[in-house]
Amino acid sequence: MAEAQDDSSGHPTAAMTRRETEDVEERSSPRSPVIYEVVRRHGEEEMVRPAVSLWWSGFAAGLSISFSLLSQALLTEHLPDAPWRPLVTSFGYSVGFLIVVLARQQLFTENTITIVLPVMAGRRWRGVGRLARVWAIVLAANLTGTLFAAVFCTVTPVVDQDLRNAMLEISRHMMENDWPQMFFKGIASGFLIATMVWLIPSAGGSQFHVITLMTWLIAVGEYTHIVAGSMEAFLLVMNGELELWRMVVDFTVPVLLGNVFGGTALFALIAYAQVMKELEP
Repeated sequence: MAEAQDDSSGHPTAAMTRRETEDVEERSSPRSPVIYEVVRRHGEEEMVRPAVSLWWSGFAAGLSISFSLLSQALLTEHLPDAPWRPLVTSFGYSVGFLIVVLARQQLFTENTITIVLPVMAGRRWRGVGRLARVWAIVLAANLTGTLFAAVFCTVTPVVDQDLRNAMLEISRHMMENDWPQMFFKGIASGFLIATMVWLIPSAGGSQFHVITLMTWLIAVGEYTHIVAGSMEAFLLVMNGELELWRMVVDFTVPVLLGNVFGGTALFALIAYAQVMKELEP
């Protein structure tokens, strides 16, 4: 039988068995340095992957993320026009992200923190070059995937006219944002995606709920996301409602800058700052 022991304050505490101690450790949330190290190591693995692997994973993510718009449109089409409808249809936005994250596909906004942490830790220009390489490949692949999905939804009968109209209406609403709104809403979106990446290592079996909650917040808040939003913008381009150069100027540039700033300049710097002293030998 375990005997009582005194704690540091002099009060008696019940001694725990080895099994109970292990149970406490299993139930304890990982400390910030542990989460940081998990994300950093994952980032290092991504930075050395072959370009072709990054490309096809990013292309798959672009295709998968298109189901966010499709799911939102399906819910919009089948729900009554009521004040609460956006709260429900926004769950459709999470579908594409669930596919991407759980399938471990390459999404640009995840990389605004995942591969930035190794660069911050290494503090070498070589790391910046690798970061730029991954960003360029993944972003190009993501946008190619969403363009393919937009073309597919436009020229094939995969969606009926009512569903296409619902998708276009959602897309038009997104493009109503002006340049500053696109940028600052992009900051919020980038921060939330980076938060999701930070939470996943400690989420265990609750990853589904973490992904759903973070991306639902993006949809409800009408924040802008460079990859998911590009599906909406490309759909408008394919249907003759938006010129490609206007998409680049009014959507791609401000949202890309906002997502990078929110995920890198804000969250990644904060995440690194809170653990850098604990990581010193």
